[in-house]
Amino acid sequence: MRNLSCALLAAALFACGAVPGARAMEPIKIGFSMELTGPVAVVGNPALVPGIYTKLIDIDKVDLLISSYGTNLTVPAMPVAISHNRLFFGLFALAANDKFHYPKYFSMLPFGPDPAKDFAEGWFDLAAAQNPKPKTVAIVATDAEFQHKAAESARGHAKAREIDIVYDRAYPPSTVDFTPIVRAVQAAQPDLVYIASYPSDTVGILRSVGELGLDTKMLGGGLAGLQAAAIKMQLGEAANGVVNVDLWEPVPPMQFPGVMDFIKKYQAKAPAEGVDLLGYFLPPFAYSELQVLGQAIEASKTLDNDKLAEYMHSHPFHTIEGDLAFGPDGEWTEGRPIWAQYHDIKGHDAEQFREPKTVTIISPAQYKTGDLVYPYTEARK
Repeated sequence: MRNLSCALLAAALFACGAVPGARAMEPIKIGFSMELTGPVAVVGNPALVPGIYTKLIDIDKVDLLISSYGTNLTVPAMPVAISHNRLFFGLFALAANDKFHYPKYFSMLPFGPDPAKDFAEGWFDLAAAQNPKPKTVAIVATDAEFQHKAAESARGHAKAREIDIVYDRAYPPSTVDFTPIVRAVQAAQPDLVYIASYPSDTVGILRSVGELGLDTKMLGGGLAGLQAAAIKMQLGEAANGVVNVDLWEPVPPMQFPGVMDFIKKYQAKAPAEGVDLLGYFLPPFAYSELQVLGQAIEASKTLDNDKLAEYMHSHPFHTIEGDLAFGPDGEWTEGRPIWAQYHDIKGHDAEQFREPKTVTIISPAQYKTGDLVYPYTEARK
């Protein structure tokens, strides 16, 4: 997870230069944690998070709090932010506020006002539209916060479309050998395989799928990390045919004002920083997060967390990821996830991912660049 964490840091530091100072003589202090201790840090280190955020508030006296990457390291920080009455901005955290309903939480994740419910909707819409309609699905997920919510979303949408669940299991975060899991899925003979995983798991699962030749009609859904160049480079051809959630790709319909300029500057610095070379997944959203905070500070002329939260709930924001606004739980008022299929990947060279030649956006219509290749066995060719 180090690459994604460092990508967040690089984008955040880059963005900080654009945040106007409410106090001319003092820098604005923004605090967040980073998972740097190994490939399963995202699911293995939530217990460290409360102490880190307590220190950021009580010892470091930060002005603003943002989260680390993902649901599993955002949710443990929520009680700390709440107990200290602090504004808290989550990055790629799925429905982190659905139990707390904390009015000073905000989310940088484009899944709309009910993200847990809607997370798997587009994937099952695509599946149900096929002819003949698939009848069965296997659901595979890491035993962790984000994946539990993604899997629950998948169950709900499968049931609504009368697709029977023939396999539904969570695996421990420490799992490194996915062969038994893939074999068990194959034994269930599902038409669809919905997977919710974190990046290191994504690599292991798809490699096992390729080695065993899993026979199914559609595979993917919530494979985190597959959107990043570093993970695609590891996987190579093993990613071909997968249909997965994505958030942004450099296609003309998604070239919002300023985003390509940001990407150009980011890519010029990325190699020396040792972060994801292309930066299409997390960095534009990390930058947008800081843009939102900067605009709120500039407009309200304060760092008072209560006043900032009030402003952020009542005004739209213009970011390199498009215009957005926040609802009562801090989620986007309008969802904008995309569904992508990967194809024609050859080898492990990063350059093939720089232009959108190995990815097709198949949904929603306003961002669509091509059609779904179905079934999965055909798409892998």
